[in-house]
Amino acid sequence: MRRRSDRMRNAVLAAATAVAACVAAVPLGASAQAAPPVAQVPAGHGIADLIVLVNQLRAEGRIGVNATTSLLDRAQRALREEQGGSEARPIALLRHFLARAENQVRDLGARAELVAAAQRSIAWLEEDDYAELTGSAQLQQDVTLAGLLRHLQAFQEIADANGGNRFAGYPGHEDSAEYVYNLLDAAGYDVSYQHFPYSIADSTFQQVAPDPVAYTPVAQYNPATNTGYGDVTGRVVPVDVNNNPGPIPSSNTSGCEESDFAAFPAGAVALLQRGTCDFVVKAANAQAAGAAAAIIYNEGTTGVADRNNTLNPTVAGREIRIPVVGVSYLLGRDLMEPATTTVRVRTEVVGLTTRNVIAETPGGDADNVVMLGGHLDSVDEGPGVNDNGTGTAALLETALQLAGDPVNNKVRFAFWSAEESGLLGSNYYVNSLPVADRQRIALYLNFDMVGSPNYYRGVYDGSGSLGGTAPRPPGSAQIEQLFNTHFGFRGLPYEDTEFNGRSDYQAFINNGIPSGGLFTGAEGDKSAAQVERYGGVVADYDPCYHQACDSLTPTADGADAALYAQLAAAYGSQLVGNVNTYALDTSADAIAHAAATYAYSTETVNGGE
Repeated sequence: MRRRSDRMRNAVLAAATAVAACVAAVPLGASAQAAPPVAQVPAGHGIADLIVLVNQLRAEGRIGVNATTSLLDRAQRALREEQGGSEARPIALLRHFLARAENQVRDLGARAELVAAAQRSIAWLEEDDYAELTGSAQLQQDVTLAGLLRHLQAFQEIADANGGNRFAGYPGHEDSAEYVYNLLDAAGYDVSYQHFPYSIADSTFQQVAPDPVAYTPVAQYNPATNTGYGDVTGRVVPVDVNNNPGPIPSSNTSGCEESDFAAFPAGAVALLQRGTCDFVVKAANAQAAGAAAAIIYNEGTTGVADRNNTLNPTVAGREIRIPVVGVSYLLGRDLMEPATTTVRVRTEVVGLTTRNVIAETPGGDADNVVMLGGHLDSVDEGPGVNDNGTGTAALLETALQLAGDPVNNKVRFAFWSAEESGLLGSNYYVNSLPVADRQRIALYLNFDMVGSPNYYRGVYDGSGSLGGTAPRPPGSAQIEQLFNTHFGFRGLPYEDTEFNGRSDYQAFINNGIPSGGLFTGAEGDKSAAQVERYGGVVADYDPCYHQACDSLTPTADGADAALYAQLAAAYGSQLVGNVNTYALDTSADAIAHAAATYAYSTETVNGGE
């Protein structure tokens, strides 16, 4: 690593921190009312855009001729210097541009636009300099796509040898944990297992009347992840369902509002339709209305296979005490008639033991720990190559390439278990730490699905621009800004994704630890505007989310062949199995950048070195 003066380092850090305040970030999900703006850097790291802005403001009559001439002179010279390979000169010229904009432009709105654009350009240029200073540039080169794919292939082979999954407490997860442990141990990390007990649901789902029918797990129903427990028999009562779904997903709001349950009979089984709001919101509203259990059936969107087949819902994030299962659209429709249809839903606790893998650098300040993590377990239904093979592959390869490098701060990598059963591994870890040890964690970065086949590029909204009620410990906004600056410098579009505690950062933010991370999409729908920005097709970000086809051979494992043919046509060689390798590779670069940056200094997050 090259060493610079503290003054130089602080100036660069401050500039990189400031950049995202000038860059629009955007929400994910069906609730968005308009196509969100996405930050992207043109050639010349924004300087060319700055020139366009000056000319535009002059054409609008918002800046005068003299100011225009002065500003264009600095910006055009900065662009030539940058294109000629100069490092310091473009930044100096842009600082002159800033001074002139502040002194010569009287229109306050125009002045603000010019200042923000110039500051953004300066920060992107200094990002390159800071990447050399911290060792980030080298680490990004060392973390290769070949290395990432090596780990994904290993996870696939482990699942193939163990019943098709890497579920927590099952042999596939145990073998995955050993694979990670052995590689990190050989690389020189201090590695340990953390064992803990947990429980899952054994289940029964059957129609009792008018016809006795026993339904088959996976093929015909799935107990929801984080379901409540019980043995319930009751009449099926549909709640605000849409029996004529069209071609657009999320065309209904079944169970999304408390008012949907105004006349709901207590003790009945709520029949809810997928659409608009999260599964856990539907289940929580049903529970509050007195439902004894809930059945969530797929939406039935015309021509979209994953909106019709057997649903595998997740209800993590709230305390759900009632049994919840997911079924297909056709089975859901069948359960509506006659009105006297009665079902039995049973979910029972089964005890298991599993383990987290924790590895940390031997060196670095133990009082200022930089922590990165992602879950190593898959769902019971499949190998989890994207969810979350991609996140753990990127973490593992970053750790292996960082091994032996000098670090100012101790860097700790966590490979969580039982995330798919309710964020259990990460919560167990954080809650087991003495208070003093929690306070030594400077920040936590989470990577859960970073190579989705029909991806978007999401950065956790640590600044709170999307709203929401999840805690945002101070420093979380600065973590978001680091990722935004990185993607901006590389000219990659990105947008905000919800910071809602739905993944393994939950326990950290609940304990006041600054957090951030990346996410490329799960069961949500990719919009036409996002297709325009990222490529792909209007369909789920991951059509094989929580299914057997989340593998390196998705169509052979049950994926919609027509949809994956569309994805292959859209992405070409980038699509490898159920992974978009371009999304994975660019995510891994950002992970490496963050690891190297914070291993060097956490000053922008907590004021530490």
